[in-house]
Amino acid sequence: MPRGSGTVVVAGSIAQRPQRPGHAWVFLQYLLGFRRLGWDVLFLDRLTSQMSAGSDGNGEGPESWAVHTEWLERMMAHAGLEAAYSLELPDRSRLGLDRATVERMVRRADLLLDVNGFLADDDLLSMTPLPVFLDIDPGFNQMWRELGLADVLSGHDAFVTVAQRMGQPDCTIPTCGLSWITSLPPVVLDQWPVVPPRPEGALTTIATWRGPFGPVDYDGKTYGLRVHEFRRFMELPKMTGQRFELALDIDGADHADIEALRTNGWTLVDPTVVSADLGTYQRYIGGSMAEFSVAKSMYVRSGSGWISDRTACYLAMGRPVVVQETRADGVASRDVGMLTYSTLEQARWAVDAVRVGFKEHAAAARAIAVETFDSQRVLAGLLTALGV
Repeated sequence: MPRGSGTVVVAGSIAQRPQRPGHAWVFLQYLLGFRRLGWDVLFLDRLTSQMSAGSDGNGEGPESWAVHTEWLERMMAHAGLEAAYSLELPDRSRLGLDRATVERMVRRADLLLDVNGFLADDDLLSMTPLPVFLDIDPGFNQMWRELGLADVLSGHDAFVTVAQRMGQPDCTIPTCGLSWITSLPPVVLDQWPVVPPRPEGALTTIATWRGPFGPVDYDGKTYGLRVHEFRRFMELPKMTGQRFELALDIDGADHADIEALRTNGWTLVDPTVVSADLGTYQRYIGGSMAEFSVAKSMYVRSGSGWISDRTACYLAMGRPVVVQETRADGVASRDVGMLTYSTLEQARWAVDAVRVGFKEHAAAARAIAVETFDSQRVLAGLLTALGV
């Protein structure tokens, strides 16, 4: 397996979302994964007044930034990257490495991986020999560009997506005239050890009900959010008799949905409590019987082939998964360990199958993570595809 001898820069958004360890892990998997392959890494983040949450509501001033900066510092310390990150603050000052050092490192880097266009810095993009856009929310970025709503793709020379079916005739996500490389979400296996099976545990997931994006109307169809898919599966706990628990970020204004979930047997827990940091996040996953998750309507209706980075973590810890079909052919649908569904009846069948054959499914889960999502395999393949 090829090993690196240069630098990979990753631009992301850990500071923007404090107490969201699952979100932080998206970026840590890449940073730690590239480092396992022998590369030096640098993480770039930014915080604007609109992103920060001060007590006065406007995010102005260092006091309102503290929760964000402290969270980022904790994440970097966990990854051993205390000396390899830089956060641009709303007043243009920096935490971590200064601007001059960042520019020097970006110029000599082998590539800059700009996740979802979070970097938003044309000068830095122009300094790196290979600016790469990494799409982790397939459909939104492309449709926004085609509709003239937002363009985060410009300024990059290569384009990578976790939508495994991007460019296929029956995938409705526009390519925007670009050539896309498909790549799976990596998981750094030594950070996700197998824990003993928990057949008495609940089927769980950690998710947002709506998230930061609204539905998108494109080419005569509406591509929605998780809420728009989940309502189709409300009755599942009653149908199966199994315990289902959601660490769900849901606004109190969605009171009708909250009531419907509880009435149908879903247990709702506060994600900021059960997954407040990296340790509790992993313990929550490890304490589960399996994952049951519903995808965003965008990923389902577009036939994207999207696969969740969180699902890869469940698998790595030896937890079977039952996930909604997004047409990730040859990756997501397995006989054991990783089952997919499209209808309520298929979901019931898959949950029952995991319950009846739990030992077999649990044993297969880690093997799937090793064979398919291991960061060493995924990132080495990505570097090869990029010609690095």
